Amino acid sequence: MIDPKTAKRGLALVFTTLLLDIIGFGMIMPVLPAFLRELTGVGISEAAIEGGWLFFVYAAMQFFFAPIMGGLSDRFGRRPILLASVLTFSIDNLICAIAWSYPMLFIGRVLAGISGASYSTTSAFIADISNDENRAKNFGLLGIAFGVGFVIGPVLGGLLGTFGPRVPFFFAAGLAFVNFLIAMFFLPETLDEKHRRRFEWKRANPVGTLLQMRQYQGIGWIGLVFFLMTLGHMMYPAVWSFVSNYRYGWSEQQIGFSLGAFGLCGAIIMGTVLPRVIPRLGEWRTAVIGLTFTAASAFGYAFASQGWMVYAVIVVGCLEALADPPLRSLAAAKVPPSAQGELQGAMTSIFSITSIVTPLLYTAIFSWFTGPSAPVTFGGAPYLVGACFLVLAVIVFVTKVARPATVMTVTNDVVEDGAQL
Repeated sequence: MIDPKTAKRGLALVFTTLLLDIIGFGMIMPVLPAFLRELTGVGISEAAIEGGWLFFVYAAMQFFFAPIMGGLSDRFGRRPILLASVLTFSIDNLICAIAWSYPMLFIGRVLAGISGASYSTTSAFIADISNDENRAKNFGLLGIAFGVGFVIGPVLGGLLGTFGPRVPFFFAAGLAFVNFLIAMFFLPETLDEKHRRRFEWKRANPVGTLLQMRQYQGIGWIGLVFFLMTLGHMMYPAVWSFVSNYRYGWSEQQIGFSLGAFGLCGAIIMGTVLPRVIPRLGEWRTAVIGLTFTAASAFGYAFASQGWMVYAVIVVGCLEALADPPLRSLAAAKVPPSAQGELQGAMTSIFSITSIVTPLLYTAIFSWFTGPSAPVTFGGAPYLVGACFLVLAVIVFVTKVARPATVMTVTNDVVEDGAQL
């Protein structure tokens, strides 16, 4: 464990690094339908399929490189891996900005997937500087970064998109490079030499990393819940822009504002509700609340036939932001410091598996139910399928993930969960 002052500075810098990355990613989402139609000349249903393949190649690269990134960070430290990833993200956006053909976008998406695998290193960085008392709260900062990033990014991307669909890519490239410069000068290293382990290729692959996690009791069920949750939740980046454009006729700016509202509500919950709920209810019950609202929100979006209903679901269902941090904290508490990078690499691999499947799945469902040969025209069909996976996540978590043993203490007449025994 590094000293508290350095830990605080490192946490702030990792938060800033991730925030700038998410802003860059979020800027692209509102302009993607227009960009693909400009580049390929196809309609909205066909453009969704093309977008699905871009998400697919991104996720595939993330799947294969996440355990490598996690293993390398366990060997050489968190700092060099994060720096390399941020710089790669800048190069990726520049390639996409100057792309003159659809295949060229694949080059950019390959690099983006590799750089996106650094999320496992970011999570390991946070695990390094955390303890049992603040681990869930610190992981909540990841959610805040995503929330704030998806407030600023899509709104900014929608505004910049009025000058052309390529402009947000140029801006994102510059933003990522500034991010790299900040991190290069100020980001500390958090993994000391005694906790580093030898890099092994047999463990630095998606299957090997996942199998390695079997030695830690209880990780398997948490991994399954995380898989089902992301399998359902990844429908949003896959089809949100396409569904909104088709169903409500929203422009790039309107899509950006809707994603911004989604992110804002999530950030508010992460910043204000999560720190208060965790000490009172504990990580297990907080996760149940978050997962339940995640499933309910998906049903709400599926049947939101008018644009204003989307905003109503965003506000009512914003407690879904409580799901991810306690899940990650419950998993992190089960492995030693030397394996935190490997654990986060495994969780990123799970995330990437779903990211490989979902773009093709949800864009195909959207295209099927909105195309000329659709048996029933229903733009919300992808959300309905996702909702079913999320319900399964709730069921598995409640029935299979054991509540941590707790020490019950009374403070100010409030009974709280204590540390895990």
